[in-house]
Amino acid sequence: MFYSVRSERLLMEQLNYNLLFRWFVGLEIDDAVWNHAVFSKNRDRLLNQDLAQKLFAHVKEQAAGLMSDEHFTVDGTLIEAWAGQKSFRRKDDGGAGSGGDFHGEPRSNQTHASRTDPEARLYKKSAGQEAKLSYLGHTLVENRNGLIAAAMTTQADGTAERDAALLMLHELTRKRSGRITTGADKAYDTHDFVNTVRELGVTPHVARRQHGAIDERTSRHPGYAISLSKRWLVEKPFGWLKQIGSLKKVKLRGLAKVDWLFVFSCAAFNLIRIPKLRAQSA
Repeated sequence: MFYSVRSERLLMEQLNYNLLFRWFVGLEIDDAVWNHAVFSKNRDRLLNQDLAQKLFAHVKEQAAGLMSDEHFTVDGTLIEAWAGQKSFRRKDDGGAGSGGDFHGEPRSNQTHASRTDPEARLYKKSAGQEAKLSYLGHTLVENRNGLIAAAMTTQADGTAERDAALLMLHELTRKRSGRITTGADKAYDTHDFVNTVRELGVTPHVARRQHGAIDERTSRHPGYAISLSKRWLVEKPFGWLKQIGSLKKVKLRGLAKVDWLFVFSCAAFNLIRIPKLRAQSA
């Protein structure tokens, strides 16, 4: 991931001649490398969501002193699934040409499903964009240096971003006594979300929209404007994850595999950032 190696086959090719890679995995200069298919099967057997979260938690421990424990920002990003539009067919498999020629045919997640990745959902993040088979990746970023404090992946739907934010904030506040703040964009300005995060002991610094849940009780405080000015920090990991971490379109199928890949990638982002931040503060 750090070197943008796109597949197991290319990784095995790199191991054939790259001494740095050989040293890292413990291979001598004349040792034979593994078969890419065997490597892929072992990856699927050993890597899972629990291991990804343990690695992520261990990396967070290395960032002690670099992360804010009071001020955060939450957001989600679209992760395109490894499935084509033609695989999105009616669940009852009715009609000639189902999936092959879908022009003019109304399609929804209630009536259709992908044959390639059944857990992917047809979704678009904003009006005017093309709907794609996707998942949603969610991050909770601290506002001091932009390190990722929590990460998870869900199926793509209209409430997934807010639901995931509540889960991550609940886990974050479970062992805390003081209040924290969280910034977010206008999509989070709903009465259900704002009321629930307040019950969790979190002050919602959410961008206001017309007839939303945020009022002057929150927006009049100077901290509200500061939180909104820090919202750009949550976009930096998304840019790295999609350009370097190859998460713009994943090459795995199923929510569980996409989730561990996303969490592993977030841990990798923190690993890249921590030494640089340590050097700056030295």
